[in-house]
Amino acid sequence: MRYKALFIFSLPVSFSCADNSAGTATNRDNRANSYLYVKDIPLPEGFSRTAFPENSFAGYLRNTGLKKSNTVYLFNGQPKINQSAQFAVLNISVGQQNLQQCADAVMRLRAEYLFKERRFEQILFFDNDHAPYLFSEPYTRSNFNNYLNRVFGMCGSASLAKQLNPVAEFSDIKPGDVLIRGGFPGHAALVMDVAVNEEGKRIFLLAQSYMPAQDIHILKNPANPVLSPWYQVNDTEEILTPEYLFKRTELMRW
Repeated sequence: MRYKALFIFSLPVSFSCADNSAGTATNRDNRANSYLYVKDIPLPEGFSRTAFPENSFAGYLRNTGLKKSNTVYLFNGQPKINQSAQFAVLNISVGQQNLQQCADAVMRLRAEYLFKERRFEQILFFDNDHAPYLFSEPYTRSNFNNYLNRVFGMCGSASLAKQLNPVAEFSDIKPGDVLIRGGFPGHAALVMDVAVNEEGKRIFLLAQSYMPAQDIHILKNPANPVLSPWYQVNDTEEILTPEYLFKRTELMRW
């Protein structure tokens, strides 16, 4: 069984899917977002987005809407304390319960894509004991939302890491891939987009939710503010995000 809990850390980069996000917001970023969709986020000069069909998972992620407000809110309507991590906020519901956290956000976007494509029989997740949670009729939005709440309550980073497949070469990164460290808690971030230049250099965008449950947001790149929010594929063994440190060996795929 998966238990939702809140752990408090004072470090700016923590090593679990936890955050001291309750209370009154400080350092809030209330700037309006001028981009309508993920695909509108500008590229560095010389880069172009890799080609994928519109009805692919990559196409769905690129066409995910962005909120006009750049503030991340928790499930209870309160603003998250740390408003410095996000470049933009996805226009995806966080729900009204403390459920849609890090790995849940990844599962949510994958399930939303399959639901949109009416590939209902493929909406399937497993808990840590490998018990299956298959979406079943009626194929309505209400039943879908109830199904996701069950999944979020019983599945998490540990179980999702078991369900996904390792990516052999990080340079092969694609939209829809997941940086994930399974644990209780662990953490997960979804690759939202990938671009390449004529020299073959690749860059990518990451999105996350966190604890407590909060809006899914596009992450800034704290290691390279000039390139931010894009991250560059290089030879470094670690990927520093605003609130977590991943290893390049933790890249996985559906």
